[in-house]
Amino acid sequence: MGFFTRLEERARQINSLVCVGLDPHPADLPRPQALAARDYCLRLIEATAEVALAFKPNVAFFEAFGPSGLEALQQVIAAVPKDIAVILDAKRGDIPSTAQAYAQAAFEVLGAQAITLNPYLGYDALQPFLAYPERGVFLLCRSSNPGAADLQDLRLLEAYQGVGDLRLYERLALMAAQWNSDDNLGLVVGATQPQALAQVRALAPDLWFLLPGVGVQGGDLSAALQAGLRQDGMGVLVAVSRSLGRADDPGQAARALRDEINRYRQRSLPDEVQALPAGLRPLADNLLQAGCVQFGQFTLKSGLISPIYIDLRRLVGYPGLLAQVAAAYLPLLTHLSFDCLAALPYAAIPIATAVSLQGGWRLIYPRKEAKTYGTRAEIEGVFKAGETAVILDDLATTGSSKFEFIEKLIAAGLQVKDVVVLIDRQSGAAQALVQAGYRLWAVFSLTQLLDYWEHSGQITTAQANAVREFIKTTA
Repeated sequence: MGFFTRLEERARQINSLVCVGLDPHPADLPRPQALAARDYCLRLIEATAEVALAFKPNVAFFEAFGPSGLEALQQVIAAVPKDIAVILDAKRGDIPSTAQAYAQAAFEVLGAQAITLNPYLGYDALQPFLAYPERGVFLLCRSSNPGAADLQDLRLLEAYQGVGDLRLYERLALMAAQWNSDDNLGLVVGATQPQALAQVRALAPDLWFLLPGVGVQGGDLSAALQAGLRQDGMGVLVAVSRSLGRADDPGQAARALRDEINRYRQRSLPDEVQALPAGLRPLADNLLQAGCVQFGQFTLKSGLISPIYIDLRRLVGYPGLLAQVAAAYLPLLTHLSFDCLAALPYAAIPIATAVSLQGGWRLIYPRKEAKTYGTRAEIEGVFKAGETAVILDDLATTGSSKFEFIEKLIAAGLQVKDVVVLIDRQSGAAQALVQAGYRLWAVFSLTQLLDYWEHSGQITTAQANAVREFIKTTA
């Protein structure tokens, strides 16, 4: 069982995402000695163990005391209950032979279950740590200190997996998602930069994040949770050290932090809004802000006058949002059985391309008109007869447009079972597809989005009700 599977099991068991930092700053000790640092940490462990998903001792504060400090660190790690992970905050990073010695020291000598690493030397320097599948690795991705932008925000000229104009930390997020083959790799992303945090979540939708920066460093907890939580309300470790260590009652402070995190995860919104997972709410916000969803009076292709217009072709103007949209498809696709993606022209083609790059699946697309030259292909891409294609589209309305292209795929020898869209407009597509033997999967239903936008104050009740009535008349 991988490190993060075990971590998630404990998170669900104790209903906590709190990571207690063990940073014995000299100013917080009665005397500058290794034993005082040890005792400071032991008291904090005892006070907070019931709500701690993990403890994170910072090795620097122990190394400063020399050999006696390292002995104190071993004693601190040994005092942590066995079911609680210890993340050694060491930020190691060196050539592979040296990394092997660092890994042995962290995992075998000190007994830590995880470690923070600097990925600057590349993948081969990480391999000695990743070779311990039961131990966790957190790579520095976008740190919380003011100078992080000096290097981490630099834009790269070279594209990665077809994605260009990436910042250095964004490239790392994409690479980490590919490297996590043994369920033991996560990222360190500072809570002080929620926009960067949201972008990293979009690029690495499944990874666990260690979030420093809440508390003394000034990171806003709610903004960090909104940006960093996965769709299932998991995936982050909120690391707090000085705020807990300096509290009059560290245990009570840790419980209060846990409760504040859980209130956000559950969101004190009406029950109908609870249907929209916390991890999807930033995407819902961004779609509205980017003008991909507009309210007013619009004439649809059918001739109907609609109070809402959804234009996902705009996504090509927002590369970060396009990546975020693609990431939202992945949890649905990973539960389906298929050989390739089939994008419907035209709005779905850039979305499916981004999904293909993130998920590593082959992509094909049927042409609206067959080529009258060259190969005269009706379907572009690489495929074989007998393979199963999953249809990707931007929206589902009545389902009629899907059938036209499904017929082309079947005529080419492909099998189709599932259709996946970003938004189900709830105008009969699901029912029509089921009657024809297909299944519709949607990241959002339109009513989910309306409920969320209304109760979060982003649209008026009148706007929401007008669309609800329109849905009733067209379903």
